[in-house]
Amino acid sequence: LNFHEAQRACEEQDAVVASFEQLFRAWEEGLDWCNAGWLQDASVQYPIARARQPCGGLGLAPGVRSYGPRHHRRHRYDAFCFAPALRGQVYYLELPEKLTLAEAKEACREDGAHIAKVGQLFAAWKFRGLDRCDAGWLADGSARYPVVHPRPNCGPLEPGVRSFGFPDPQSRKYGVYCY
Repeated sequence: LNFHEAQRACEEQDAVVASFEQLFRAWEEGLDWCNAGWLQDASVQYPIARARQPCGGLGLAPGVRSYGPRHHRRHRYDAFCFAPALRGQVYYLELPEKLTLAEAKEACREDGAHIAKVGQLFAAWKFRGLDRCDAGWLADGSARYPVVHPRPNCGPLEPGVRSFGFPDPQSRKYGVYCY
């Protein structure tokens, strides 16, 4: 994304582009993300909790790495978004069978809700302790699940939001997270 697209992408997730202070606080809490992203001041940075070769090398200490300011329109990076709170509730909709993406959106609507956005799932995980070892569709077409208490058969042994990427929307392998 260019900087303006990053701002829009964060707004679509009910968030804003994060400040350096917000990213630094997240790094202090263990955020380890090897992809560079835009910050509020139009700089591009990324937090590393564990030094490794593809993320700046083994010789550099953990920390928030900076590419410095970048051109707002020409350069393209990910975005670090910040949501200060979650206004509603994110929940995994209990259904007897798995759904396609279109069916998942409709199921949330029939339940009086909307399919959850990625930022809403992250906020529910971070602020409300949402912990569910069931992958579900999200509004952007990705399939993810939140883990607060790691356990066997539920992904890596650290807390986080797990991702299955962007599966075929006709796949019937996932449930749905509603908001």
